[in-house]
Amino acid sequence: MCKQEFLAQLRKGLSGLPRQDMEERLNFYSEMIDDRMEEGLTESEAISAIGSVSNAITQILAEIPITKLVKAKIKPSRSLMTWEILLLVLGSPIWLSLLIAAFAVILAVYIVVWSVVISIWAVFVSLAACAFGGVVAAAIMALQGNWLAGIAVLGAGIVCFGLSIVMFYGCKAATKGILWLTKRITLGIKNGFIKKEAA
Repeated sequence: MCKQEFLAQLRKGLSGLPRQDMEERLNFYSEMIDDRMEEGLTESEAISAIGSVSNAITQILAEIPITKLVKAKIKPSRSLMTWEILLLVLGSPIWLSLLIAAFAVILAVYIVVWSVVISIWAVFVSLAACAFGGVVAAAIMALQGNWLAGIAVLGAGIVCFGLSIVMFYGCKAATKGILWLTKRITLGIKNGFIKKEAA
């Protein structure tokens, strides 16, 4: 792939961005290719060192705030006519309430998912505290001469310690999974804003 093909595909993938942002990104990648060619790489080697066009688009979308994309997308290309404004105002009790309800449902689902992750972390902390408490209680019981109860409590503390180790890795994986899912959903929403409607 040559430089012009790479930039053309990048321009097509970023066609929904605001014009100034798209030009800045295209200039950035053009200069990056030129710099690598000055270092002695061929044009195709410089482009393959950058990576694929889809990876570049994903990275660019990750850097652009979603509010900027929304503002660019909802900005009208022409001024609204009087009858359009009237329809928007008269329909606002319906469309505005539906929009608020949809936002509230999405936010509630997101909060519930994170509350589950927080609950799992709370279980981990409880198990770790039980393990520590079990060791301390076993030492106190042993000092008081109650050896059998101390051994039983120590065993329970060791079991809690083992379970807390397992829970830690589960909690870590759940948190990473939710963060990954959040990032993918955000990129999907951003992709939706830069896609051009079919002509």
